[in-house]
Amino acid sequence: MTDAPHGRAAALHILATGYTTSTGPGVAATVSLVVDGDLRIVFDPGMVAHAAVIPDALAALGLAPADVTDVVLSHHHPDNVLNAGLFTAARMHDHKAIYRGHEWTDRDAEGYAFSDSVRLISTPGHSHEDITLLVGTPEGVVALAGDLWWRADGPADDPVAPDRAQLRASRERVLAVADRVVPGHGAPFTPDGTTPR
Repeated sequence: MTDAPHGRAAALHILATGYTTSTGPGVAATVSLVVDGDLRIVFDPGMVAHAAVIPDALAALGLAPADVTDVVLSHHHPDNVLNAGLFTAARMHDHKAIYRGHEWTDRDAEGYAFSDSVRLISTPGHSHEDITLLVGTPEGVVALAGDLWWRADGPADDPVAPDRAQLRASRERVLAVADRVVPGHGAPFTPDGTTPR
């Protein structure tokens, strides 16, 4: 059995390409939008250069924050979640539950399917609660991997990873199915032999 979604109907839009202090003027998250039928899923609405970055990118696609149905938080570090409050009508997803308004529904993220083309897997490593959103697109499977990779070059040795072996295992799991990877703080990349494991 493979982790890859069976469907290939979803579309991916990068709302903001992130960076870290070594590649930009500060720290910003790579913020993504997945569209599949009636689903409008924002992934990691974290730190960006100014408050309008995410709403402006959505507006360019004909959407407003109120049109977003779901928000996925890859993990609970502030640089990846800071702007989640833009999406007051959306269901919020993390590694253990779905939250909406005052509702809290426990569920393990592992294997949770939004649709035939979009599903979550548990990928601890950068933190204990990391999750990855696997998206089946017509071009292949895209892994929105949060900070398993900050950018295409890693870092190979994540300085905040609590368990290097767990990080390596999660990276290998993602690379087994992903044609493209969207990292937490950089542009999407096509994995190859130089991709940090």
